[in-house]
Amino acid sequence: MATRVRTEPVETLLNRELSHLEFHARVLELATDDTLPLLERVNYCWIFSSNLDEFFQVRVAGLLGQAESGLTVRSADGLTPHQALARIRERVLELTALQARLWKKELRPALESEGVVVGGIEDLEPKALEKLERRFHREIFPILTPLAVGPGQPFPYISGLSLSLAIFAEDPDIGEARFARVKIPEGLPRFFELGGKGLYVPLEQIIAHFLPTLFPGVEILERAVFRVTRDADFEVSDDADDLLEAVESQLRRRRFGDVVRVEVSSSASSEMVARLQSGLEADETQVYRVDGLLDLSELKELAAIDRLDLKYEPWIPAIPPRLASAQGDLPKMFDEIRRGDVLIHQPYGSFRASFEAFAQAAVRDPHVNAMKTAVYRTSDDSELVAALIQCAEQGKQSVCLVELKARFDELRNIEWSRALEQAGVHVAYGFPDLKIHAKMTLIVRREGDVLRRYAHIGTGNYHAATARLYEDLGIFTADEEITADVADLFNYITGFGRPQKFRKLLVAPFTLRSGLVDEMRRVAAAAADGKHARIRLKVNHLVDPRIVEELYDASRAGARVDIIARSTCALRPGVKGVSENIHVRSIVGRYLEHSRIYSFEADERVATYIGSADLMQRNLDHRIEVLVPVENARVRSEIHGVLDSALADNVNSWILEPGGEWERAAATKPEKRHSHHDTMMQRALKRARRGARDRRAG
Repeated sequence: MATRVRTEPVETLLNRELSHLEFHARVLELATDDTLPLLERVNYCWIFSSNLDEFFQVRVAGLLGQAESGLTVRSADGLTPHQALARIRERVLELTALQARLWKKELRPALESEGVVVGGIEDLEPKALEKLERRFHREIFPILTPLAVGPGQPFPYISGLSLSLAIFAEDPDIGEARFARVKIPEGLPRFFELGGKGLYVPLEQIIAHFLPTLFPGVEILERAVFRVTRDADFEVSDDADDLLEAVESQLRRRRFGDVVRVEVSSSASSEMVARLQSGLEADETQVYRVDGLLDLSELKELAAIDRLDLKYEPWIPAIPPRLASAQGDLPKMFDEIRRGDVLIHQPYGSFRASFEAFAQAAVRDPHVNAMKTAVYRTSDDSELVAALIQCAEQGKQSVCLVELKARFDELRNIEWSRALEQAGVHVAYGFPDLKIHAKMTLIVRREGDVLRRYAHIGTGNYHAATARLYEDLGIFTADEEITADVADLFNYITGFGRPQKFRKLLVAPFTLRSGLVDEMRRVAAAAADGKHARIRLKVNHLVDPRIVEELYDASRAGARVDIIARSTCALRPGVKGVSENIHVRSIVGRYLEHSRIYSFEADERVATYIGSADLMQRNLDHRIEVLVPVENARVRSEIHGVLDSALADNVNSWILEPGGEWERAAATKPEKRHSHHDTMMQRALKRARRGARDRRAG
């Protein structure tokens, strides 16, 4: 095995928060790409804003907490919290200024040329303005509440991510000027379509125009739009006796989290900004002046308008050939899975015709005795919850592990869990100190004199809506050892005791880290011996220092390391003597790359895994995560084909440089363009057509 050489992390690691921020920059860069359909560019614009909101709610909030603690804390790259916050602020100001210019100079004019006009009150004809006034009094005015600040009237609480008007108004009779706030109602459209000619006017501009109705008899001296972002992360005590009650308590506290960002119109006076800072107890480094519209995450309303000519050509997920014959007779799925593992690649393959059909097969097959699943996130239109309830109603054992601490989905998961319990489903909430992030479902079926287990293990949530937008992999298997491991893991979470040994699965926090390290060291040893040695990883996040060091060791030994890290990467590639053989890219495009793939080639040994875990300390040490080995040669070949295509992408890829910069890849010639997403869609269509021909011929 290669000699292990340790280096100082300050020299070899990139800052996690800054790396994550650069992912959001790549999303925004797509919004600037005029080769994309117009509404898709608008889509990327609002996604950037939504991502940035969460970044402040969680990552920036965490850094502020460190900075305020007074402790000497440094990140892996050596930055103090204050230094990291300063770098973040500088970059955010650059990105938001770019977004404002993009909206004002490119996207808004381009929409107008297509008949979608985002304008103001001044664009309305007199008759249209009269109609708007009637509509204002009927639909908007009744739900507005002006809140003034003065004697006996303290500065109002401002909820996180809500849009507001800040107002200075003066009573001319007594000459007294006061501050007031009007919240922009969240239950109304942000953009009101007016005049019947494709004119959309932001709600805050409508309310601002009619402010005299809210403040009769006083003079409006100044008005400005502002928005507050609050700390939305929370922790549940490790010794919480009632996890459900603890999470509900923390949800109530989230609403009152500390202020981490104040966005305000660039036109606001210094006096107005100072008043907001004072009332919100924010310092000047937390104030971000915005040129133009605030909260461009609401552009999702415009991106959703019915203009197919301005969007990607619709994609209808293909029915996987192996499962096509079972669509009319769902219990046949078990026969097909028993014949050999089945791989599903979403959204190219249909979630409804694969996993949801699997869940419905448990309901319809009288030979099924039990169904167990783990829910991290799900959706209103998913078949999973309905299938669990139907199984319980039929007297089949129905078990659901609900992760109450799935960030920003806690309330939804609480609602699901209560509905399941009322229907007779056995609901377990896991542990206060371990999130259940594994994606797994187990079905037990009686076949003759034996009980056989069938499992689905995947990389994505059982969420019908995101299954159409997120790229994920899932394997259906009847392998006795794998399904026994899944059964043991369910029993560990719902019962009391620890699994003694997992047969094939890598499971965090037990064997996953050590299993990956063993694989990396096998590759490093093969490289040191002059044998074929290659590592290929596809993850969302790579930030764990110990894993990074193992990859550096493999590179030093001579192994080729290819990494696809969608969002965050702390590893610094291309450093002489450390990571010269490591290459990192990120793919950002039509679909959100979400699958996790681990492939290790050491001489003639090839080990491939897929599953739920990213390479972060929380995933490896503080969550229930599962990686499943891909032992079926056909399935492994399919997954390697996914890696081959992803690594060849030169349309939606960015390459990470040694200094931490991301450079967009570009084809040298038009005919050399390779879009991973387009290639996977074409592959799915070809396989579906070939499968249909084979069935007709048979």
